[in-house]
Formats: sequence, structure tokens, C-alpha cells
Amino acid sequence: MYRYLFGPVPSRRLGVSLGVDLTPDKSCSFNCVYCECGKTGALTAARREYTPTAEVISELRAFLLKAPRLDSITFSGSGEPTLHTGLGTVVSFLKEEFPAYRVTVITNSSLLHLREVRDALLQADLVIPSLDAVSETVFRHVNRPVPGMTSTALIDGLRVFCDSFPGKIWLEIFLVPGLNDTTHEIELFRALLQTLRYERVQLNTLDRPGAVSWIAPVGTRRLEEIARSLGERVEIVASRRPGASMSEHDSEVRNLVLSTLQVRPCTISELTDVTGYSADDLLPLLHALIADDLLETRDESSGLVYHGRIGRHTFR
Repeated sequence: MYRYLFGPVPSRRLGVSLGVDLTPDKSCSFNCVYCECGKTGALTAARREYTPTAEVISELRAFLLKAPRLDSITFSGSGEPTLHTGLGTVVSFLKEEFPAYRVTVITNSSLLHLREVRDALLQADLVIPSLDAVSETVFRHVNRPVPGMTSTALIDGLRVFCDSFPGKIWLEIFLVPGLNDTTHEIELFRALLQTLRYERVQLNTLDRPGAVSWIAPVGTRRLEEIARSLGERVEIVASRRPGASMSEHDSEVRNLVLSTLQVRPCTISELTDVTGYSADDLLPLLHALIADDLLETRDESSGLVYHGRIGRHTFR
């Protein structure tokens, strides 16, 4: 039973990933229109100890002493991990006591201009920073940052980080139709990418409900066009699995559902978007999880909503 860990879950980019959520109250410096965790609860750029660092380390030690098969220990979750002042301490603990595991940090890049944040990331094996816009106008429409934060400052911090970080960097661009997928914005991306050091660029787009109702995915053909225009080190990571069968993946789907509902309550329709499985496939699993006292349902304005039971979340 863990408060700050979720998974392991299958990740299309990272393999079997154990998630570490350092800001579980959805504290973030952005309120991105596409965020799968919904609207930001606390829009802030203030760094502090959002969760007890010692408790996070204790949970990680207890979990990892079982020698689980993992491809990554990933700092992500419901908020921005670099807001947590203990991030560097936790990363250092992992590399000192469990060096065999790859440590990944997924960040929105907003705080990379801070020396203390770059130092906190130094021992990570892989950092996946977001770069969703170059122009200020599009940045504000897509990322909806905390007041005072600018695209220029983000890019300057990202450039310094790319020049100084010794590990691998995979830049992620999350594309939103009509905003950052225009010919003009893609040309700005292309020019900027020529000035940065990174291993790869990953293009992503919506494959589950975002923070706003009007958000939609960029089409496959347009994604392929953009990938070609941005260069050889670009890959498309957006993926959907409509009509997939659960028969061979029951435990993976169970963990995916539990980890999703721990971060964000969902309707059955939203869970089908998250997992790629039909409602008919998911309902028996949801009923079993309710019977195990791991989930509960609530009647809300959007219909029947599934919630993870706080403090009862377990993974198998």
C-alpha cells in the first residue's frame, strides 16, 4: 500500500515504469489544455517540500527491495516534479542504493532556468522535458502558465540544461490542432531544435481526455508530415488501441486503471479512452476492483464516476 508510488504500469515509451508522484495535489506551474490529470489544482512556481521526502524514500526502498522487474523509475504523476525541493535527494538515493534501475524525470521545463533544479536532475539517467510552443502567444494558449512565466525564459533554461546535463534528453512536443501544429509554429520548432542538444524528439497528441472539452488529437497524416519536417531524430509516440482485447493483459490493465484513478477520477467513457479497451471489457474488472475495496463510484454531473480509494491503493 503506497501513497507516493503508482504502478508499475506499461508505458509505450519507457517499458515497465514505476511512477513516483511528488506533487499529488496537482500542483503545477502550468495548466495545460491537454493535461490528462485535469485542471491544475494549485497553479504555482513556488518550490517546496510538497510531500515528505523521507516517506517517499521509505516507500521506494520497501518496493525496490523486492527486486521488481522495471525498465524505469519515473518521476511524473499529477503535478510538476521539479517543484519539489527534495527531488534531487530522492534521485541521489535511487542511484546510490539501487543503481541498476534507470531513473527518468518528466518535466514541463518551466523551472530549468534555476540552477538548483538543474543540479537536482544531474544524477537522473533520462530527462524528458516538454517544449510545446516557441511563440509567446501559442505558449500561453497551450500551457497556460503561472503569471510571469514566459516562453523565452523556458527556452533559455532548456538550452542551458541541454548543454550541461550528462544523461539522455528526449524532448517531447505535445501537438494541439490549430495552435502549435501550424506551418509557422512548426518552422519555429525546426529552427530552435537545430540549436539544442538532445537524443530524440517525441511528438505526442491527445489519446485520453484533456483538461478542456474542445481539445482534439492531431491526425496521423499531419503527425507524419510534422515529423518529417523536424528531422531524422523525431519519432511519433502518440498511440491508440481501439478495440483491443484484454485477454492477455489483465494485470497490466488493472494497474493502469488503478494508477489512473489514483491521479484522476474518470467516467467509464474516459477509462475506455485511457486504456483503449471497450466498456464491456472494463466493467468486469471495475466491479472486481470495487469488490476488493480499491475503487468506489460516485454519481456526479458527468454521470457515474470511478474514484481510487485513497490509502487503499495496491499494485500487483
